[in-house]
Amino acid sequence: MVRSRKYQWKSLTGVAVAALALTTLAACGSDDDGGSGSGGGGGGPESADIRVWLNGTDTPQEARDWLKTTFEDQNPGSTLTIEQQEWDGLVEKLTTALSSESETPDVVEIGNTQAPTFTSAGAFAPLTDELGDLGGDDLLPGFVEGATVDGETYAVPYYAGSKYIFYRKDLFKKAGLEVPTTLDEFVQAAITLKEENPKPANFSGFWFPGQDWRNGAAFVWAAGGDLATDDGGEWTGALSSPESIQGLETAQELFTEASGAPKDGNEADPWTPFCAGEVGMMSTPGWVKGLLEDPETGCPDGFAKQVGVFAMPGPDGSPAPVLLGGSDIAIAAKSAHQDLAEKAVALMLSDDYQTMMADAGLTPARTSLASLLGDDEYAAATQEAASNAKLTPAAPGWANVEGSRVLEDLFSAIAQGGDVKELAAKADEQMGSQLNG
Repeated sequence: MVRSRKYQWKSLTGVAVAALALTTLAACGSDDDGGSGSGGGGGGPESADIRVWLNGTDTPQEARDWLKTTFEDQNPGSTLTIEQQEWDGLVEKLTTALSSESETPDVVEIGNTQAPTFTSAGAFAPLTDELGDLGGDDLLPGFVEGATVDGETYAVPYYAGSKYIFYRKDLFKKAGLEVPTTLDEFVQAAITLKEENPKPANFSGFWFPGQDWRNGAAFVWAAGGDLATDDGGEWTGALSSPESIQGLETAQELFTEASGAPKDGNEADPWTPFCAGEVGMMSTPGWVKGLLEDPETGCPDGFAKQVGVFAMPGPDGSPAPVLLGGSDIAIAAKSAHQDLAEKAVALMLSDDYQTMMADAGLTPARTSLASLLGDDEYAAATQEAASNAKLTPAAPGWANVEGSRVLEDLFSAIAQGGDVKELAAKADEQMGSQLNG
């Protein structure tokens, strides 16, 4: 499936103010006479119009049509209206809508890294008692964990999309390289590709622009480190731990010896230099395959035939813990139609609906449906990468961290040759005042 937009990893740029505004949500809701509360069983009228917010164009039209038709057939007298939202400005728009009983949607799609901000603020109705009926242990565990606060789960996975490595088979053959099976081999392959292709001067054995902390996190996790940790309910930055430092030093080696990408650049549109012959390997979501096959993106005819894929390997040869992108779905705490909203969510997690999502190239919310992605090398890489993928920390103030761009600044400074230990300690200090909301 060809995507015409930049892949959304649900970055929260500029949402610090919105995150702070959300703190008012918890104080509203259950005490309001007209609200449904946040108990997930408030009921409401027997029939109603259920408003579902879906973001961007990820959800295929076939799935949207099926959801509306099936819901209305199963709930006579009720209707379901899908309202498309855009990712840009979503957090601010949700902050306003979810605090209003009259304007709140009933069901919302939200980026998996955005979920902790809203769950911690009481914006969503708990789904803990409904988890079993919605899929239980079959649901993507990292997504469930990221939407759980103090033992209560407030959102469920909608779809996922792990990154894996796209590589130039012809350049590997020319350099005498095999597909790497360990992280050390991967790093060395990236360096070798850079050395074997001196022209153009900005050639990247591995495309790794300086601000790309989302790919950089994989090296921290692979070394046993973390971005932040929870100690009895108090979140602190963990980038200056010995394990995290080791991972950051690996990232710096790639920045300085394997990448020709701008040291202060972001990770947008890596397929552009890839198609231009300036990249040997890149880490992107699987749907990029469609872009490589689309002549409108500027890739030469037949270019995709030179491209292979594999899951980035970790130190021991198992898949590296890459960042898992994707979306959650949740029920607004202020929805007056909790029961009907739950029925809509159940349909969105059903076999029929999730099959349509998989057909569109999205990793299903339920692990038992992963085989729906197919059996080619792209499907295999998707499933392998997802098997050990991780999410950003489920800290209530994670939106503040992303909004402040502390991680972009950290990795960019590392890319420019800065002292890793000093930079990591500074980043931990900055995050210390942000992680806990």
